[in-house]
Amino acid sequence: MSTKKDFYDVLGVEKSASDSEIKKAFRLRAKKYHPDVNSGDTASEAKFKEINEAYEILSDPQKRAKYDQYGHAGVDPNGYGGFSGFGGFEDFDLGGIGDIFESFFGGGTSSRRRNGPQKGADLKSYIHITFEEAAFGVEKELSINRLEDCTECSGTGAKKGTQPKTCTTCNGTGQVQYRQSTPFGQFVNIKPCDNCHGEGRIISNPCSSCQGSGKSKKTRKIKINVPAGIDNEQIISLRGEGEPGIKGGPSGDLYIVINVKPHLIFKREGYHVICDIPITFTQAALGAEIEVPTLDGKIKYNIPEGTQTGTIFKLKNKGIQNLRGHGRGDQLFQVNIEVPKALNEKQKDMLKQFAEITGEEAHTLRKSFFDKMKDALGM
Repeated sequence: MSTKKDFYDVLGVEKSASDSEIKKAFRLRAKKYHPDVNSGDTASEAKFKEINEAYEILSDPQKRAKYDQYGHAGVDPNGYGGFSGFGGFEDFDLGGIGDIFESFFGGGTSSRRRNGPQKGADLKSYIHITFEEAAFGVEKELSINRLEDCTECSGTGAKKGTQPKTCTTCNGTGQVQYRQSTPFGQFVNIKPCDNCHGEGRIISNPCSSCQGSGKSKKTRKIKINVPAGIDNEQIISLRGEGEPGIKGGPSGDLYIVINVKPHLIFKREGYHVICDIPITFTQAALGAEIEVPTLDGKIKYNIPEGTQTGTIFKLKNKGIQNLRGHGRGDQLFQVNIEVPKALNEKQKDMLKQFAEITGEEAHTLRKSFFDKMKDALGM
């Protein structure tokens, strides 16, 4: 069993991704893990090689088809093309023997899968919300572009007033069988019908609005309930809001990536809110009642006398709502003493007097600091 990662996961794309989506994903990841950007980082170098290998396979239609059908074995140059003991029949002209083995060992299944119901493609979109909206939750309206049944032909693909006709070659199955003689005996092979291209029906007069596809792009507005406590880059999934299914298959899903705008004052750590509060020297020395901004508005808080710069205080249950509804986090605020600037002469004189009064203490503190420094440096 291969230990390699799935190539689609390596590039971060869905299996239904278009060539342009694969190319875009490759460029973003290659730029991030390029050796020139991560010099000496062996992990990034290995990741870069992994990304290149994935892109080499998925950017080549033939290699991608083999990978989709057989996995890593189908594109391994030292492997067996998907069959243990029988290698790469599709690469040689052996009178159709490759088609026969494909039919018996999975080709028929693949064909049936294409002609049966298929789930619609998933969609991704983004919502930008404020810090407060993330904390308390909000309802947003999102506009998305997606394929829907053409209103002109009601999804049939045929011109209004007409209907698609059942293919007479395959009788609507989208597949035809034929017998073939081989050195192993007679086998029945199954392949997509050439007359209807595997669709099982023929549209003689295609709809002019959707060109016979039965689908057209529509812009829809969807209301999204963003839950309280959601964080940046978290994803909300809406089942069935993606592209419509094919031939009766279920619709895909819509994945909404949340982008929380940075706040001017607050920062988030888990469910806690962090902020810095400036205070004056006088407030720190004598203690004071200060105003502290919170998500719920400003509150009064008494800081004790002798408060040092960098001291952290806690406000219980003033943080962010737990995403699962289990209460709120706390708010932590750190006080920082602001040194006054542009003092007038009177203020300078008063500070000088204060320094003289506390000179012995200041000297003791300075001496204590230098003693510690000498001890640390072994002086």
